[in-house]
Amino acid sequence: MDYQQYIDTVDDLIVERSRTVLLVFIAVTLVLSAGLPVISTEAGTSEFTNDVPAQTALENVNDEFLTQSFEEGSGSTQLIQRASNVLSKDEQLKMLRAQHRMQEHEDLRVESTTSVAGAVAQTLDPEATTLEAQVRTLERASDSEVESATRKAIERNPGLESSLSNDYNRETVEASATIGIVTHRLPGSGTGSSAGTSGDSPLTPIQQKATAIVASVGGSISVFGSGLISAELSNVIADSLLLVVPAALLLILGFLVYSYRDPFDLFLGVVCLAMAIVWTFGFMGLAGIAFSQMLIAVPVLLLAVGIDFGIHAVNRYREERVQGYSVADSMRTATDQLLVAFAIVTGTTVIGFLANLTSDLQPIRDFGLVAGIGIIFTFLIFGVFLPAAKVHIDRFRERRDIPFWGQSPLGEETSLLGRILPAGVRIGQVAPVIFLIGIIVVTAGVGSYGMGVESRFSQDDFLPPEDNPAWLESLPEPFAPSDYTVTETTNYLENNFQSGQSDTVTVYVEGPLYQDSALEQVANARDNPPDSFISERGEASSTSIVTIIQDYADESQEFRQLVERNDINGNGIPDDNLKAVYAALLSSPYESQAKQYISEDYRSARIVYDIESGAEQAEVTADAQAVADRFRYEATATGQTIVLKAVSDVIATSALTSLAIALLLTALFLIVAYYVTVGYPTLGIVNLVPIAVAIAFIAGTMRYANIPLNAMTGTILSIAVGLGVDYSAHMVHRFAEEYEGPGTAVESLYATVRGTGGALTASMLTTVTGIGVLVIALTPILGQFGMVIAISIFYSYLASVVVLPSTLVVWDRYIGYKTTMLTNKKDVKSV
Repeated sequence: MDYQQYIDTVDDLIVERSRTVLLVFIAVTLVLSAGLPVISTEAGTSEFTNDVPAQTALENVNDEFLTQSFEEGSGSTQLIQRASNVLSKDEQLKMLRAQHRMQEHEDLRVESTTSVAGAVAQTLDPEATTLEAQVRTLERASDSEVESATRKAIERNPGLESSLSNDYNRETVEASATIGIVTHRLPGSGTGSSAGTSGDSPLTPIQQKATAIVASVGGSISVFGSGLISAELSNVIADSLLLVVPAALLLILGFLVYSYRDPFDLFLGVVCLAMAIVWTFGFMGLAGIAFSQMLIAVPVLLLAVGIDFGIHAVNRYREERVQGYSVADSMRTATDQLLVAFAIVTGTTVIGFLANLTSDLQPIRDFGLVAGIGIIFTFLIFGVFLPAAKVHIDRFRERRDIPFWGQSPLGEETSLLGRILPAGVRIGQVAPVIFLIGIIVVTAGVGSYGMGVESRFSQDDFLPPEDNPAWLESLPEPFAPSDYTVTETTNYLENNFQSGQSDTVTVYVEGPLYQDSALEQVANARDNPPDSFISERGEASSTSIVTIIQDYADESQEFRQLVERNDINGNGIPDDNLKAVYAALLSSPYESQAKQYISEDYRSARIVYDIESGAEQAEVTADAQAVADRFRYEATATGQTIVLKAVSDVIATSALTSLAIALLLTALFLIVAYYVTVGYPTLGIVNLVPIAVAIAFIAGTMRYANIPLNAMTGTILSIAVGLGVDYSAHMVHRFAEEYEGPGTAVESLYATVRGTGGALTASMLTTVTGIGVLVIALTPILGQFGMVIAISIFYSYLASVVVLPSTLVVWDRYIGYKTTMLTNKKDVKSV
């Protein structure tokens, strides 16, 4: 049985047993809809950092050095206080009262607190070790006493200055902002093992309750922390969907009304789109795939392909109906052509999406899988269910004498669209070779420019901007977005505090650290630090087990003598009998500090280096790896900056890898498909010409518009292959159906662009506006994705109706005439 027999079998089912087909599809819809209620949600950026080597090292660091001394983990909340002078007596009292009220609530699990105000109170009264005592101490002190104690506290502990805003004035003892810290006991290992932020954090309920408690103190103290970030990351998904989906549906519905111009056809098209989404998300629920921010784009992509299929199916059917053919005959002719075209489009689109399975990032793999499965569902629904439903409905309308509205096909010769669309064919008639040479030159230049597009990964991409547009804030419920404060707070902290206080990288060292040379390696790695590392007298500013040994040696004479006895070269760093040195340190008051930098079996260590604030991710990563390479033991550079840069690199690599795989597999698929269906394998290569042009212009546009390859746009190149092929495949397949042999390319192209081109135009306008509406999403990453997808569809359409005709004319002149038809559909004589 050849492919035509399969198509004839499907034709028979659609035309002769339409009721059975409808019942089967309705039953499958009911089964898959059972998965909708069990879909889980996953928000945040931590899902992108899994399986990245630098993240694995970071988790090891946290597990071995930062949580081992606690039965419970810990997490912290920042209290950001703003005032004309936060160091005044009244403002310091507000900070202490806020921390005290939080401590009084047992469910907030407060373990400890730190603040300038607490240090000031203990300067006034060293016995004031509790928050309650510190509040009483400040209440009894005069304004001048508080000012004097504040100056002394900061002079004695310069580290306190890092919790004051950059405008801190040492002379007048004034600052406009300060940060207090509240540490909480948390079950398990707490938070902080990931460079990203999850949408589910044990700190979320704690910090949400703390917000109300702190507000009762008065003044301007805001609560900030990873729990609130997690909450906003979760909320932004629901808010984005509430904005995007209704807007997309309204725009899509408007274009579908024009495209179908018949209420029955419109209703059928909308039902099929809904079925495609229900099938796909039902599959997600049953397969246990969580819904993440990346997957917000899936329903939009399904709408894009579904609209394309729906308009083509109805438009091709109408082309036959207006010639007077019956419902059955018209649908047989339409499905004979469209099932092949839909299969080619589905195959190439699925290849484009599934190419993302090569990514090292799980969210991108999930996106590729769900989108690929969704496209297969869309093919079945629009390729089989819609035609069967259309036959059933139209026969019912004929029996009841219900009129048919707007049955003329789009792009007919007498219409405005029918006169505009052949522009590319006219170019192909006049100077196809010159035109193509010009296109190749321009495409090469734009593609070369586009190769400079950068890759980037940041938590900020997933959060709303600091200020939403006024129209967005004025929307009524339920469309009005939630109140988002995280971006404003992070921008405030970055602009008003020394960002260097949290700018560090870690080198995780694994090896026998009891060997004589181990500590010398740690010390030598500090020499001649790279540019992004903070330098002190030619050495990198760092904290390690060497630092702890030196600190304790300064305090303990006995320990200092132990170090000196085992310091062969007299540089203050022991290089003999290290097990005895470690054992003495771990049994001293410095035990807890030491355990943060060396494991109890002396086989792994942690070295923390301070880096310059504002240093570029790429520079920091390269410099940290260079320092790690100085160790003879296995050493891995890690830390939030490095993990995020690693994810960024993986995204860039995934984009190029998936593009290469998508292009290669798509080319092979098209060559085989056109060989089997129409006997012209070289049309598979022709089919890719518009896609190559579109991809080059997409990359160039992204660079020009400063849109990076991020977690979502990193999938765009392979998606551009998948979606872009839709337009050229429909054109090429229709051309092959119309082509009568050498020298007939132009006539065939006129029939193609007016018949298929009209449906392509309607499909392009509908999907560009439907997908483009993502620009109103609350998160920048979704807006950028929507914009780039819309641009890629427009470029693919434009290349298909302008560039493709000249390509087919050249193919007809130099290649097509050499090809002998291998099917009985056409009888082409070899020249």
